[in-house]
Amino acid sequence: MNPSLELEQFVDRVMVELERKFGSDTLTDDPKSESVSMEVKGAVSANASTLTTIKVPKPKWQEGLAELIESTPARIGVWRTGTRPLTKEMLKFRCDHAAAIDSIYGEVNEQILSRFDLFTVETRYGNTENYLKRPDMGRIVTAAGEELIRVKCRSHPQVQVVVSDGLSANAIDANLPDVYPSLLDSLEAYGLRAGTPFFVRGGRVAVMDHIGELLEPDVLVLLIGERPGLVSSRSMSAYLCYRPRKGTVESDRTVISNIHPGGTPPVEAGAYIGTLVHKMLEQKTSGIHLDL
Repeated sequence: MNPSLELEQFVDRVMVELERKFGSDTLTDDPKSESVSMEVKGAVSANASTLTTIKVPKPKWQEGLAELIESTPARIGVWRTGTRPLTKEMLKFRCDHAAAIDSIYGEVNEQILSRFDLFTVETRYGNTENYLKRPDMGRIVTAAGEELIRVKCRSHPQVQVVVSDGLSANAIDANLPDVYPSLLDSLEAYGLRAGTPFFVRGGRVAVMDHIGELLEPDVLVLLIGERPGLVSSRSMSAYLCYRPRKGTVESDRTVISNIHPGGTPPVEAGAYIGTLVHKMLEQKTSGIHLDL
């Protein structure tokens, strides 16, 4: 089930319970303070339209506000009651905030890692609190991790795929089952060979440089959980780099961000990553120097 839909249903159930306990007059629209929701036609394309709920009472440009709300999942025109947000909007905000915290402090489902035969190494991050304060510790694999990588992985692979929780373990759980198979299919279609994939716990983007030193791949692909927001706590990024090594600068990396059902579709992202890898190998570069 869509996690956003689950939260919406939860908030609706809480609102019903609050109205039962305190009465609807204290929670529903008040003509003196809260908004009166209106259903209006909001154009989403040249050939389609949808109903949009406008919470702002008597907006000066109703169609423009509807179009703005249609264009972004951000909190636009949520309105207020007095000086505070509407009860339902406040509850939704708290739910989204809690989901973001869960993403940062959660752990990737071991069944997902086992499903794709990903062994695990750790960085020197120590724990989540330290990870947040010391990004540099998430860029270095532990000595035990280095040894495990050398033993289990093939050196000098054409393409090395690495997965990391980063700042959202939920992003890996939600997107890897679609992204990873699509990526492998795309690499196979281009006749490219992938090395031994693995999972890095507590990784930062630049951990790919350390791994690059260890395995010396032609291209390294890092699938990593993004910093969660209040719109999506399950968003993944894919960082790609041609021959990453110590001293690699950020402009040498190519990134696909916002990989989740409400952003870049995971299956589509996996296929496109394969296309980017193919271009990098052809042009022997990545980042700002890559001609797309």
